[in-house]
Amino acid sequence: MSDWVKVGLATGLAPGGWKVIDVDGAQVAIVNVDGHFFAIEDVCTHDGGELSGGAICGFEIECPRHGARFDLRTGAALCAPAYEPTAVFPIRIEDGVVWVRDDRWD
Repeated sequence: MSDWVKVGLATGLAPGGWKVIDVDGAQVAIVNVDGHFFAIEDVCTHDGGELSGGAICGFEIECPRHGARFDLRTGAALCAPAYEPTAVFPIRIEDGVVWVRDDRWD
């Protein structure tokens, strides 16, 4: 089981904002959607490009390179050119601090 990694204060990531952190070697984009936090692997399954910096609309993030969209809640690929999901990670807020961990190998 991997350890929880501190992202930072929840107040430090405004609604609509994002930041990328390293979690056990994986680049993870932390996204704030109207006060709800999501953690998704920062990789488009279409070509391996970064998702961070892409447009966020509701619970979707759009790859800035070719327009593939992913559900922030599930990682599901929502449109071409991506067909495979990207990983999502457990996230929690404890005493105003955001934490995330990579549970894929548990």
